[in-house]
Amino acid sequence: MQPTNAEHPARPADSSRPADPSAAADGTAEQTTERATRTAEAQTHSVRNARAAALPAKLSRSWLLVNAAMPETFEAAQASDADSVIFDLEAPVPEDGKDAAREHVVHALECGMSAWVRVNGTTTDHGEPDLDAIKSLPGLRGIMLPNTEHPEQVTYTSMRAGAGVPVLALIETARGIENATRIAEAPGTFRLALGTNDFRKDTGVADDPVALAYARSRLVVATRVGGLPGAIDGPSAAGAPADRVVEDCGWTMKMGMAGKLVLDLEQIGILNTELSPSEDDRRWAREMLDRAAGGEKITDGSYLPRLARAKKIARLADSYGLWNA
Repeated sequence: MQPTNAEHPARPADSSRPADPSAAADGTAEQTTERATRTAEAQTHSVRNARAAALPAKLSRSWLLVNAAMPETFEAAQASDADSVIFDLEAPVPEDGKDAAREHVVHALECGMSAWVRVNGTTTDHGEPDLDAIKSLPGLRGIMLPNTEHPEQVTYTSMRAGAGVPVLALIETARGIENATRIAEAPGTFRLALGTNDFRKDTGVADDPVALAYARSRLVVATRVGGLPGAIDGPSAAGAPADRVVEDCGWTMKMGMAGKLVLDLEQIGILNTELSPSEDDRRWAREMLDRAAGGEKITDGSYLPRLARAKKIARLADSYGLWNA
């Protein structure tokens, strides 16, 4: 892992931005004015889905990964119903395309788009340039850190990204799973996510809910210990039929996870439906709350936990626009 006092690496020679985009004091007055103008324009001309943009990330169900090397797909992702969008600089971008992909993301986040960014890992040559380039951009929602195996990686990334920038720790290896609780408790960690495909590659486990149950449970327990919003599950296969995506979401919910990565625009609606309180749950919660409001007496030790669950369902349903549906 890189030391926290490492010097910022130089930007590519053809870049017109300083190595650290947030260091206004090191740039000219003209550059500072230009950045302020772009920020104001971005806030005025936001192209993000308004409903999704207003939803707190702690409640995001669907996390859409978008290949940063394909800027032609950015607009559709921004307009989609995905609760959160992640511009992906890591896995889908070839080594010789990293610089260009980074520039695509910087331009998008300066010009009205908003998203999380999956940077390259702390042990790669591209991780620090990624963080330097996107730091303080107006559309940056947070950082996804791949291959998180140690709590220090999250803390370092959080410090490098700038004060208040949340870090979504993507756990993709056996070592990461074993250190999940420490990672959840690390300063800067916002939520935990499971990279199922890379975890399977690292461990050799099958693509089967039973085989992945231990990894999912570890993240759910670590999330609770760390006091974080719900853990995020790995994606269904791109192009998977609807019934398979529904089944996958069922396992996500059974395991106690609260969100899911997604690679396919066509799957977003399914995720948002299946990972929300069901119609039956909402009906039960309404009845429970109505009885409580009417002065129903506590009958046994399960009453208060049931009431707390009803209130949680009501809050979630209201956040997702479903309580009055």
